[in-house]
Amino acid sequence: MFKNKVYIVLIVLLLLVAFGTKKPKVLIIGDSISIGYTPFVEKHFSGDAIIRHNPGNAQHTGTGLENINAWIGDGDWDVIQFNWGLWDLCYRHPDSKVQGNRDKMNGKITCDIDAYKTNLDSIVSILKRKTKAKLIFVTTTYVPENEAGRFQDDVLKYNEAAKAIMKKHSVIVNDIYGVYDKFPFSKKYYL
Repeated sequence: MFKNKVYIVLIVLLLLVAFGTKKPKVLIIGDSISIGYTPFVEKHFSGDAIIRHNPGNAQHTGTGLENINAWIGDGDWDVIQFNWGLWDLCYRHPDSKVQGNRDKMNGKITCDIDAYKTNLDSIVSILKRKTKAKLIFVTTTYVPENEAGRFQDDVLKYNEAAKAIMKKHSVIVNDIYGVYDKFPFSKKYYL
């Protein structure tokens, strides 16, 4: 279902630019979730669109703000789909033995909600100022109950904050959390 939602949004946007003579150029910016689905998008649109992902993992909005200009470059993108959130709302402690030093009990949050909103607003402003691309923001995914570095309730707060920023800038929202939340049986299988 998740992959289908991504495809549907990209298809609609690609149809908007398909009437031109060049292949649409799509930039996907995000963390490991987007790294995971990018090959499926590339395969789906093979020959019909140019699909790229930012180099590596976009991590949190602080990393995004530092690198957004390099990632968009002079790519003349038609569509930019981007997301941040899971890294921002993650609590980390240097002594934690869990991957990524995640520790929601003793750690410090990577980007508090105010920093997240400020960074995200700045990133969107840069994207709108430097590109003519159709922008799509992807909400943060579900967090399992026993996740070592994240609280489930934070996802809702960060997604609401992000949606408000996107509304302010008239950016399309691909609400993968909302779709996922409608299928509670799938939480049982979330890894």
